This record gives sequence, C-alpha cells and structure tokens, in this order.
Amino acid sequence: MKTPLSLAFTTGLLSALWAWLAVALSLPSWAGFLGCTAFFACPHPGRKGLLIAFATVTSGVVWAQVIIHAGALVTAQWSGYALTGVIAFVMCIQAQRRLLAFIPGTFIGACATFAGQGDWHSVLPALWLGVAFGAAMNFSGRWLARPRKAADVKPDAKSLAD
Repeated sequence: MKTPLSLAFTTGLLSALWAWLAVALSLPSWAGFLGCTAFFACPHPGRKGLLIAFATVTSGVVWAQVIIHAGALVTAQWSGYALTGVIAFVMCIQAQRRLLAFIPGTFIGACATFAGQGDWHSVLPALWLGVAFGAAMNFSGRWLARPRKAADVKPDAKSLAD
C-alpha cells in the first residue's frame, strides 16, 4: 500500500477511535485533534517530534494560564494587551531550547486553552492524547506502507498449487 493511502487509512481509523474515546472520557475532541495536528506539523520526525510536540503544547497551556491569571490581576485594559504581547514574545524565545523548538505547538496549546475557557484540566489531557494519537496515526500508517520482504509474505493457495 502506498504511504499516502496507508496514512489516510490509519488516520481515519484512529480519528474515529479518538472521537469515541473523547466522549467516553468527557474530553473536548477538538483539543485532541489540535494535539494530533501539532504532532503532524512538527518538523522533527519520530520520537524527537513526539517529545517536542508534547513539550510545546504543554508549555502553551502553561503560558495561557499565566495570561489568564495575571490578566485577572490587572485593571487597565491596555495592560492586559501588553501582558499578552510579553508572554507571546517569551513563547517564541523559549524555542531556543531544543525541547521547545516548535513555536506553533506552543501557540496550539495556548489557543486550545483559551478556546476551552481556561479549563486546562480537560484541555491538557485531550492535547496529550491527541499528540499520542497523531504519532500512532503516523507510525502505523508508515508501518502499513513499508515494503515487505519476500520472506515476510505468505504464499497464497494458487502459488502453492504451482
């Protein structure tokens, strides 16, 4: 099976599984799909990309919480805007650290937290499971598409008759 087709197959299958699991666990399914997107968008392949996606979406959730809680302490509207700008700057600067070197992942985590009205208790596990599902989609799709050696393929009944 060609790689795009196998990735489409495993992504479809695991997306359906995630949609069911999110409902079963009372997690926002959309946040899981954002976590999955973070994994697929991360430019670092394999386990490194998996760790970076986990770390960056998590840091985004933390930074969103900082904005939410610090913003509640300020009274002037402009200071809330300034706080957002400072934190966005820090979210980008942190990418100098190898584990946090995927700025879009950080913003995905922050945006998911804002979209979830600051409910990090449901958003963060959904993001983490989404990252894991994204990795499972990718790894299983690539496994399904891998070339098979002749020794790995069992003969069918017709070839045995010959």
